[in-house]
Amino acid sequence: MTDKLRLGGMALANGVLVHGPTSWACAIRTDDGELKVAAERKRLIGNRVRNPLLRGPARILESFAVLPRVKLVLPEARLPFERPRVLASMVGSAIVLQRVRRSRLRPAAQELTAGLLSLAPALLALRGGSLAAYHGAEHISIGTYEHGEDRPKEHERCGSHLVGPLLASTAAGNVLASRAPAHLRGPARAVAAVGAVAAATEIFGWMQRNPEHPLAHALAEPGHQLQHRIATADPTPEQLEVAEAALRACLDLEERGDAHA
Repeated sequence: MTDKLRLGGMALANGVLVHGPTSWACAIRTDDGELKVAAERKRLIGNRVRNPLLRGPARILESFAVLPRVKLVLPEARLPFERPRVLASMVGSAIVLQRVRRSRLRPAAQELTAGLLSLAPALLALRGGSLAAYHGAEHISIGTYEHGEDRPKEHERCGSHLVGPLLASTAAGNVLASRAPAHLRGPARAVAAVGAVAAATEIFGWMQRNPEHPLAHALAEPGHQLQHRIATADPTPEQLEVAEAALRACLDLEERGDAHA
């Protein structure tokens, strides 16, 4: 039995994007019902970065680096943050965030509130429409492949599990950055942001390696509840067909790469 590849994914408003170690594939359902699929090799591979401070940010950057190519080869693909109300939510969150930072709240309370506000656009993107259902389809298809049996719409490696660790690490980093001299606070916040992502991804990796540990359970529970109640929905057979098409295309390209390695 061959080892299963470690896969990731992203739900779109009309399809699913699947990431492999060296390739990506995207499948969408057009407005007229046609199933379209595209797959390519990645130009940026984050898992080649070994530095603990950089490998987490590099893997996140890798995930988003393919989006321009997706839009180029599949112009009909609708990315999660393209909807006008989501863009409006992002602008509104930024405005409120500035007011929070100028408030009299304690620094830790300011940063925690800021972190929660930053979730608003993502939560709004998942509310309504088909995005949550495609998110569920992504989890079912990848989870079933990885485990070799039917899986639910929640997945243990979903990015929602990063929410708790990322909020905590971001708040801590920004509190420290706020103590820097005024002329250095901008760069300090930038360094804190990178450090927060690095810390959160390392914690997430530890959670995956120690799934039975009580602390890992506690850290994973908010993400699981977020998936179960908001971020995913049961997909239709047609939506699941789209997710499986993306999965097959990604695996086919990865296998062809192995054959030429």
